[in-house]
Amino acid sequence: MHRKQFLLGSLGGIVMVANTQHVFARALADTPLPGLPGAADRCLVVVNLQGGNDGLNCIVPHGDAQYYQLRPSIAVPRGDVLGIDNHIGFNPAMRSMKALYDKGMLAVVQGVGYPDPDHSHFRSTEIWQTAVPAKYEHTGWLGRYLDEAALPKDNLFNGVAIAQVLPEALVAERTDVPAIAQVNGYGLLSDRQSDSRSAYRKLVGDDRLPFDSPYLAHVAQIEDHAQKGSEELPKLIAGYKPAGAYPATPLGRSLSLAAQIIASKAGTRVLYVQHGSFDTHINQKATQDRLLGELADAMKAFYDDLEAHGNDKRVLTMTFSEFGRRIAENASRGTDHGEASPLFLAGGGVKGGVYGAYPDLGDTNQGNLRFGTDFRSVYATVLERWLGRPSEGILQGKFPTIAAV
Repeated sequence: MHRKQFLLGSLGGIVMVANTQHVFARALADTPLPGLPGAADRCLVVVNLQGGNDGLNCIVPHGDAQYYQLRPSIAVPRGDVLGIDNHIGFNPAMRSMKALYDKGMLAVVQGVGYPDPDHSHFRSTEIWQTAVPAKYEHTGWLGRYLDEAALPKDNLFNGVAIAQVLPEALVAERTDVPAIAQVNGYGLLSDRQSDSRSAYRKLVGDDRLPFDSPYLAHVAQIEDHAQKGSEELPKLIAGYKPAGAYPATPLGRSLSLAAQIIASKAGTRVLYVQHGSFDTHINQKATQDRLLGELADAMKAFYDDLEAHGNDKRVLTMTFSEFGRRIAENASRGTDHGEASPLFLAGGGVKGGVYGAYPDLGDTNQGNLRFGTDFRSVYATVLERWLGRPSEGILQGKFPTIAAV
């Protein structure tokens, strides 16, 4: 039996995906790991920096002369860098994230990547979202976590993607995850039209259909989940008053909704948002500086909001991007697809600081930064140290964790 997906309907940004390979689903994983008090109430927020964020102009090696030699037009001036130490510092647009770092709430994990990296947006994104570089995998690493975490089966919001479509990271065998772009557009098109809703329900319940499909009942169940979820979510977040000064950007609105879902006590364990595109082949500096500023300001507002509602210590945020950029700038004052780059872990439960060695600009892989930290080590850290689940089965291998959490 091969996995199939059914697009049940779309209105203002909801897409519900149903996985039909549920008969032969894996058994549940082991119980949560010991020594993690409060793990049952924790939430992970994943921020996808789409397009390939340039790590060198994000965490800037202002103490390395090679950086300025290789980037004569787009390098961040030494005097503008928000210094961490004499060698590295934040892009000046990231002042709000530097404030989180100074409070001990932000960890910078340097040189993150994977062996034999792929420079295609599509394939590398797929690798990061499935956590399986060596082959094609039909479920996402977060989807596998949701399947194996023994979460309440009647909870419609164990995982939520704040996006137009369900990202591959959240595709699961047995867990239905809603993709919600905005609350007032959350619902199925058929449920907005009485005639369509009535016709669909008659079709599902008609035992005279000229075919016998093992999937029809499951499709009907997912449609029912979507309909119930669209009624329940507005009630769960009703009356919430944001306490953070969110920027009027798509990411600001996404993280504001994430804070509301977290505060609703709906039992959501994973939230996914996205930001970008960081695909800066041309005139990189203005575009990336704007996007990094939007990221920093939205993150700061998010944690101000969480703290005001007593949730900052139970929410971990992790960023990722499918790859970094090449070390040298191109002729268009941009950068092309590269390999390793930094990612961030933020939250009241984070042990702030810098983890991993900054990639050596003189020891490259054909003009690209060599990775020093396998991204699956970061995932293992999140799964084991934050969410309290064994990571080996989910990641299809054993990877060392990082002391940042």
